[in-house]
Amino acid sequence: MRPGPPQNGHGTAARYARDHPGTAPPGANDFSCRSKDHSRPVVLLHGTDANAYSDWAAISPRLRSAGYCPFAVNYGGRPGEDSFGTEDITRSAYQVADFVARVRAETGAPRVDLIGYSQGATVARLYVNRLGGAASVARWIGLASPTYGGVLYGAVPIAQAIPGALDVATQLVSVAAVQQVQGSPLLDDLNAGGDTVAGVEYTTIGSRYDEVIQPADNAALRSPGATNIVLQDSCPVDLTGHFHLVYDPYVIDLLLTTLDAARPRTAPCVPVPLGTGIAELIEATYN
Repeated sequence: MRPGPPQNGHGTAARYARDHPGTAPPGANDFSCRSKDHSRPVVLLHGTDANAYSDWAAISPRLRSAGYCPFAVNYGGRPGEDSFGTEDITRSAYQVADFVARVRAETGAPRVDLIGYSQGATVARLYVNRLGGAASVARWIGLASPTYGGVLYGAVPIAQAIPGALDVATQLVSVAAVQQVQGSPLLDDLNAGGDTVAGVEYTTIGSRYDEVIQPADNAALRSPGATNIVLQDSCPVDLTGHFHLVYDPYVIDLLLTTLDAARPRTAPCVPVPLGTGIAELIEATYN
């Protein structure tokens, strides 16, 4: 994966990734990187129908400039295609397990921090909670995490009530997309008996105006000890939703502060309109 330039918008990042397949986020995947201040590598996991560059072209260089060693991997793709995060989430979690093992082996780090955006948060949590990843992960952070899935403005319960409707949806979108709806067998199993495991620090960062996860509270973890951060609690005028979250400067500073509370960062709280970034991302992805 060749490093690409930093981006400040999801749409421009997706367009660059489309035109330059196999691009890595800037600052990521330098296996010679050793941090003096932050001993654990940070592994970044992208969302659905996306890739490492399209989702992390802003956060990865910020992490590197802050002294971290970021790593990013494309997972869950069909052979020969340039979009990822579309296939079975359990299989993707095994791919992530292999990548984390490689990062640990080549850097000598006993544990890593995992940051997942959208589906990436679920893939990371499945690896940690169900595949033994807790021994290798110190911190899990979910950005716009579909922790308890979404109802897509009421469409999901209707589809679940119609025999075969979700099978049709799988053909129209992807296996992974359907696995992230509220009440899916994968999420029900992942959350059964508690949505966290001992020994790992869990934090979610989400928005009340998430366009994918409704109700918005479904992003939050419910087990004791987890921290759930809502963007609008500290910046009410920032109406960033699901698709702009990883490119919002205020959110990026929330993330950096979560990683290192001793060095808090606060970008200016400025108004961000509803739906920011959606049209640009759709245009870049499908035109």
